[in-house]
Amino acid sequence: MAIKIRKATVEDAPFLAEMILQSSRAGKKDGMFDLVFQTNDEKIILPRLEQLTQTTAKNQCHYTNFLVAELDGESVGTLCSYEPRISTKDVLIAAFKELGCREDVSDSLEAFYSCSFDLNKRTLMFDFMEEKEGFIDVGVLKELMRKSLLTARLKGYRIAQTIIEIGSLESELFYKKLGFKKVDQKECELYREKFGRAGLMLMSIEF
Repeated sequence: MAIKIRKATVEDAPFLAEMILQSSRAGKKDGMFDLVFQTNDEKIILPRLEQLTQTTAKNQCHYTNFLVAELDGESVGTLCSYEPRISTKDVLIAAFKELGCREDVSDSLEAFYSCSFDLNKRTLMFDFMEEKEGFIDVGVLKELMRKSLLTARLKGYRIAQTIIEIGSLESELFYKKLGFKKVDQKECELYREKFGRAGLMLMSIEF
């Protein structure tokens, strides 16, 4: 069974929404989008995330930032890559407002951004690296990362980074196996209060 990696299209929006929500929760009751949309109801959140992947404001969740992994014609995994100088917090807030979110939506993002890092503007960020249940350990994520790094190198990037939660031992181990190293971490009381996790960790790879 060969894994096929392709660029996401607008038709992938429903699948991307599932993977984005799965990634943001990471085993927690609430993720960032549960706070923003003020509900845990997936019937409400998933359609909103589908819309978020297609907003005029090109936020990090935009479908054009994603690669999709397919196995026997079925979408089984995703990986998002974006430039932090383009997909900023302000762009994300603008995208939420396109969806009709309330004016104080930035307050819901504060817990996440209170742990933000000073990112190199010429660094490529990876996010939403997820695979469907039942397809773990068949090489989906490794192939997504291989393709992403190759594409990044062709675009002139030499450093890629990702942000994971402190204590996400499985994710940390996986990234380390790919060659990533921990470069910084921040413990934030607001993050702990909202998500029950100590804070965030920044991992980086040179290629």
